[in-house]
Amino acid sequence: MTQKTEQKQKSHDAILASAATLLLERGIQASSIMDVMKGAGLTVGGFYGHFDSKEHLFTETLRSTARTAWNALLRKAKEDAPDAPALKVLERYLSRKHRDAATPTCPLPSITAEVSRAGEPYRGGLEAELQEFVRSYAELLPSGARRREKALAAIALMYGALSLARAVRGTKLGDEFLDAARKLGAELLTKEGT
Repeated sequence: MTQKTEQKQKSHDAILASAATLLLERGIQASSIMDVMKGAGLTVGGFYGHFDSKEHLFTETLRSTARTAWNALLRKAKEDAPDAPALKVLERYLSRKHRDAATPTCPLPSITAEVSRAGEPYRGGLEAELQEFVRSYAELLPSGARRREKALAAIALMYGALSLARAVRGTKLGDEFLDAARKLGAELLTKEGT
């Protein structure tokens, strides 16, 4: 790799990192190209050497941020609980530590409503990542006819409970959302034949 190519890759990575921070903190619409480039330590003029548009940047950022967080969660669960990694994913995702993190790692609770309103290309990017979430989570479950269905239900339960718990963080209800979802999720994942 030439020095110029290496520098371009570093700049590209810095732009994605800055966009990821803004995505998690502010969402897509409230994040400008100027803010992204400032966070990357670069000038706005260099943006179009890396991305065609803000939509291109944030679609790639959404996908890479979601994929990175999900893969880290799966990897850690497989290491910590090789006999029950799906259950460990559920427990970690629905933990108070995950809910209360100063900077969230999972972009879903922060951006799904915005993606729904904005439509394409964000919707397609999110759908592709969610399809992979479902596929990879289903692989953690015992073989069975309803494996994909359980994965879909568990992911929906995790996302919904975490979103509501974050919205009412610091209240008894926020903790109850997490506790109930962990309990019902565990029952769903461990119940035979359904």
